[in-house]
Amino acid sequence: MKTQIIISLIVALLLTQMPIIGKYFAMLNTMVHETGHSLMALLSGGEVRNISLFPNTSGVTMTGHTSWFSHVLTSLSGYIFASTFAFFLFYLLSRGKYTMIVILLLGLLSVNLLFWVRNPYGVFWIITFAALFVWLLRSGHQTLIVYALTFIAALILVQSVISAFNIMWLSLTSPSGAGDATNLARATKIPAVVWGTGFFLQAFYFGVQAWKRFF
Repeated sequence: MKTQIIISLIVALLLTQMPIIGKYFAMLNTMVHETGHSLMALLSGGEVRNISLFPNTSGVTMTGHTSWFSHVLTSLSGYIFASTFAFFLFYLLSRGKYTMIVILLLGLLSVNLLFWVRNPYGVFWIITFAALFVWLLRSGHQTLIVYALTFIAALILVQSVISAFNIMWLSLTSPSGAGDATNLARATKIPAVVWGTGFFLQAFYFGVQAWKRFF
């Protein structure tokens, strides 16, 4: 299993650097990230209007809030949710809970398609990715399914760390265009670089913890 994890992490890292197919697979982490925003908005008394997923792997969640606190929590939740979700997938892998991983992934895709994602590319991506996933499950090749689930977990983990690093870098070089870090800076008056650095540190921490599940 250790070798399988290492190979999956390397493939995920290399694949997501490719121009078209890499962005297609990296979109999985974007969906998880935007789902984090949506869930927190609902949990903190706000609302989710829609989610848009774009070919360049960016995403936007349109939410409404009844309080400043709800807005801050929602802005915080994207990177944290992606990191904890990746760690949880590795936890399930280490326990051999493959069925639970399948349920989580299908549930995530279904909820986003039914309730939140409305832009054409986002709908296209979810339908095609879900179709590939269901086809894989119906193939009945257990070894292939386990490898695919391991790759998906590695993909989300790698992208959660890379995207958090990118936002940290943006918060240093372009603090007015650093996404969630910028939103939090405007809401709290705490510099974007503080939030960006925090996002990366938590992603790195959960990445290390995921690694320790097997090594």
